[in-house]
Amino acid sequence: MKTLSLYLITAIAEIVGCYLPWLWLRQGGSAWLLLPAAASLAAFAWLLTLHDAASGRVYAAYGGVYIGAALIWLWAVDGIRPSTWDMAGAAVALAGMSIIAFQPR
Repeated sequence: MKTLSLYLITAIAEIVGCYLPWLWLRQGGSAWLLLPAAASLAAFAWLLTLHDAASGRVYAAYGGVYIGAALIWLWAVDGIRPSTWDMAGAAVALAGMSIIAFQPR
């Protein structure tokens, strides 16, 4: 559970760090949004270092969690309910993440 929670927090940090510049560029938001965006992306990079596995394995497993978190963001922030296909894709990605992250050591 600790590993999955850390991956989820890492994904949220990356999504926020990318979403705020998007708000600035696409929605006419304030350039001040870039400061918390940079902090969020710095936190994202730092959070990746907290995982016990080798960096390549962390990045590979993280991708599956990112997909699921992005679909939650799609629903919660953008107000678009993920389709059945979105959910099926996330399930496949999370299954792959689980195989990579929770393999016997």
